[in-house]
Amino acid sequence: MFESLGDRLTNAINKIKGYGKITEDNISEIMREIRLALLEADVNYDVVKEFTNNVKEKALGEEVAKSLKPSEVFVKIVKDELVELLGGDKAPLYTDGKPSILMMVGLQGTGKTTSIGKLALLLRKKYNKKPLLVACDIYRPAAIDQLKQIGKELNIEVFSEDKDPVTISKDSISYAKENHFDYVLIDTAGRLQIDEELMLELENINKEVNPNEILLVVDSMTGQSAVDVIKGFNEKLPLTGAILTKLDGDTKGGAALSIRHLTNIPIKYIGVSEKMDGLEEFYPERMANRILDMGDLMGMIEKAESVIDEDEALKTAQKLQKGKFDLEDFLSSFKQIKKLGPLENLIKLIPGARKMGLNDVKIDPKQMAHIEAIIQSMTPRERRNPDIIKASRKTRIAKGCGLSVQEVNKLLTQFDQMKKMMKQMSNGNMKMPF
Repeated sequence: MFESLGDRLTNAINKIKGYGKITEDNISEIMREIRLALLEADVNYDVVKEFTNNVKEKALGEEVAKSLKPSEVFVKIVKDELVELLGGDKAPLYTDGKPSILMMVGLQGTGKTTSIGKLALLLRKKYNKKPLLVACDIYRPAAIDQLKQIGKELNIEVFSEDKDPVTISKDSISYAKENHFDYVLIDTAGRLQIDEELMLELENINKEVNPNEILLVVDSMTGQSAVDVIKGFNEKLPLTGAILTKLDGDTKGGAALSIRHLTNIPIKYIGVSEKMDGLEEFYPERMANRILDMGDLMGMIEKAESVIDEDEALKTAQKLQKGKFDLEDFLSSFKQIKKLGPLENLIKLIPGARKMGLNDVKIDPKQMAHIEAIIQSMTPRERRNPDIIKASRKTRIAKGCGLSVQEVNKLLTQFDQMKKMMKQMSNGNMKMPF
């Protein structure tokens, strides 16, 4: 998402490098390119006009300090305006209810039911909360079964009854209070389009249970029409936030850049993959950093903290410092890294990833599987003492994993080089390339 827009914006901004100061003449072409980049990314025309006017006005009125370059000042102005456009500060989820009641609404096909499961998982994993899923979509065939299947997969309880949606919602709150749930997530019925019957039912549920949050699930692939969907729902329901799904798809991203400005409804979560852990809290500043190729180091750290065993990581670090890191430790670390998901997605969060060409890096999952297979074909003694692996052992290991001796040699060489490099870094003897 946003890669094309990010490339266009950074290319335009780079043109200001070398200028002694910012003038109306030397930024007019740059502003035109920024305007075109935003319009082609499907950002609303009025939003683009206001954004570019704000950037131009602030850039021309900015006194460039001697310690800064004009390009640095301009980048900061563009970034600050992007952050403002995306909503400014992060919009937190309501947490003070006993339980907190979240009502999820949206059109059919937006990924609403899946998003409810993802949000419940995030609340449990990140905040140690106990969520209850409530099946109120009694019209769509297999909707209740889908929610129950998600609940079973995640080991999260699903509340359902053979009653009307308003009664089910009301009963679920009583059940949640009796059983000490922290969150109640109500999955309401969707429609192919906004209609009176749907809205009346949602209004009745809202009146009956008085939810702390009403979150609208929006498909980012719908582009600018997502704004019309939000306005349609918001006329009937007091929306508190939006969840933008399918941001991992081939979307231009214009919806995300237009929603807050045009509707005043904050984006609270974004769907970044089809997997159940593929929902992220939305941070306007982090998204602006990603768009401008400044990376998202906090996102990387949080992702790592959510899946990597802290004690295991500490033991590995201590072994590295002592030079006792072996293939058994490497295999353990390798398995932890795999939990982070596709490494290509993680690499994209590195500052300057696009500039360094890292966005196009493809890591073959087969190659990752080969590494694991080779190490698992070794005996525990060989993993702890890689130096004893000579010709006959290499032949046996290769046969055991169905790969060539050359591939076994390649892994051993790479491991040896990595071990030396890690030892140098831990001893502070290695100069970093930045």
